[in-house]
Amino acid sequence: MKDYGLLQVYTGSGKGKTTAALGVALRAAGRGAKTVMLSFLKDDPDYGEAMAAQYLPHFLLRQVGRDAFVNFHNPDPIDLKMVRKGWEEAKKILIEDTADLLILDELNIVLATGMLPLEEVIDFLKKYKGKTEIITTGRGAPEELIDIADLVTDMQEIKHYFHKGVSSRDGIDH
Repeated sequence: MKDYGLLQVYTGSGKGKTTAALGVALRAAGRGAKTVMLSFLKDDPDYGEAMAAQYLPHFLLRQVGRDAFVNFHNPDPIDLKMVRKGWEEAKKILIEDTADLLILDELNIVLATGMLPLEEVIDFLKKYKGKTEIITTGRGAPEELIDIADLVTDMQEIKHYFHKGVSSRDGIDH
């Protein structure tokens, strides 16, 4: 039925990486595809996507991080444990083929900062990509991930209203 199984990477300094992945999820829902989104560095039920998830058919969003600042230079052991648990959940979804689309939100930065072993993730994705469409988001996608991807979009900031003092807005920025 579905011609899924590619690896897409959305990275760069610009806004819109998670939003682009959610756009694909919206299209997938329109075609009856099952989507699972694992948000690695988020645990806030007030994020717009977390509140909207209930309205999108066949869409499951799980926040597998915590609602706290992550020190990427010296991550708290709880953050490392949560990232590992989220990655194990992602692997299970791919091994058991229980989703048509798997969004790994903020996985790029998790890999770039060494919160998960890059080689382990790359080896696993090489082995299991092919049935489930996989999208990774986040700044700093490592070259090794880019190399195995089928599509890479690098979103670059040209201008941002935050620099004018505009705060994060509900429904627009989160």
